[in-house]
Amino acid sequence: MSSVPFERYDEEFKELTSQVRRSLETLKLADIESPTGESDLRMTSNLLSQCDDLLKQMTVEARGVDDADAKTSCLAKARQCKATLLGLKAEYDAENTKFERSALGLGGSASGRGRGGGLSGEQRDRLLRTNDQISSQNQTLENARRIMSDTEETAMEITSELARNREKIESAHGRVRDVSGLTNRARRIVQSMSRREVQQKLAMYMVSGGLVLLLIIILFNMRG
Repeated sequence: MSSVPFERYDEEFKELTSQVRRSLETLKLADIESPTGESDLRMTSNLLSQCDDLLKQMTVEARGVDDADAKTSCLAKARQCKATLLGLKAEYDAENTKFERSALGLGGSASGRGRGGGLSGEQRDRLLRTNDQISSQNQTLENARRIMSDTEETAMEITSELARNREKIESAHGRVRDVSGLTNRARRIVQSMSRREVQQKLAMYMVSGGLVLLLIIILFNMRG
């Protein structure tokens, strides 16, 4: 599989993350009481979801690259993109928490205090603790999801590596069988040559014996 599709995914991811950064900057500079704040949050969340989906595609594409060096490079890029996405998600969570606190009248601004002016200090503290607990739980779930994703990625890489090692072992076994076959063939050839050499020696001995016998007979006849 070629790494060209991965490069296209990489470029698209960079473009999406640029949009996310611009959206986050808009959220940071925007007035918390702005009516567009909620829509900006939704848009940023959608962009982050698109980044998440694209990152999954990048990871799948990287694992499918045939060349070992190119595959290592693509997987390294995918991990860098994952780290970038985690940082952007953390920034989004911070902005989202800020808007949620403002909506509860806990933002500290004059309008926020006015909007939450009907709440007592105890109620405000309770809402703040509840909001913090929810944020903590969300962070825990996100960490668990990230760990599961990392575990799955590691398992896939190990499975891929085992598959490559299995192919190498099978190839080595094939070469061993080929060498063994050649060795057996060479042994048969050597045995055949040895038998032929023995036969040739026997024939030579017999011819030599016949010549000696013939010479003896000729000499005996000459004396007679």
